[in-house]
Amino acid sequence: MNVEYTGRQIEITPAIRKQVESGLKKITKIVGDNYETKVTLTVEKHRQRAEISLTSRNRNALVGLGESKDMVPAIDEALEHIERQVLKNKARWRNLKRQPKKEKEFATKDVTVAMQVAAGLKSGAAVPVAVHSFPPKAHTQEAHIIPANEAVALRPMTLEEAVKEAEFRDRDVFVFQERKSGKTTVLHRRNDGKVELIEVP
Repeated sequence: MNVEYTGRQIEITPAIRKQVESGLKKITKIVGDNYETKVTLTVEKHRQRAEISLTSRNRNALVGLGESKDMVPAIDEALEHIERQVLKNKARWRNLKRQPKKEKEFATKDVTVAMQVAAGLKSGAAVPVAVHSFPPKAHTQEAHIIPANEAVALRPMTLEEAVKEAEFRDRDVFVFQERKSGKTTVLHRRNDGKVELIEVP
């Protein structure tokens, strides 16, 4: 695995390399080795930050950010964040892949059950008839509304900062105010993994 390290106000020690690479081995067991990995470690006055980004050949990026008073927990937090994203993406991919198969099985079961019903006065003159059964009650669920404070940025930011912040907070919808124009903008991650940019008029 090829890992590119960048240290800002910190020296990359063998212990840090070992910690990062052991955490990345766990992630590459899930996603494979076809990712470019960049690790940026930054030390500021009262905090230490770790940013780990995995970029695939088709330019899908996974970014994990961690922040702590010490570098070891910051790296662990960044690796956990990437692992959550990987598992979420894999579950989403499985659901998309399996959905048509289930519908097909459901349809074939209905047809076989429906063809077993026959209509006719005598058993020799019975003709198969398709019978459709519908549920007696429509299955609807009430919407549970939960306030989501983490989906709104507290300060104006650029588009790049907003994308990173949405990935860091692991949100499919993220509302922010653009720094230059002052417009309210919404980032929305679609089911196919692409991010839409919606400008509020």
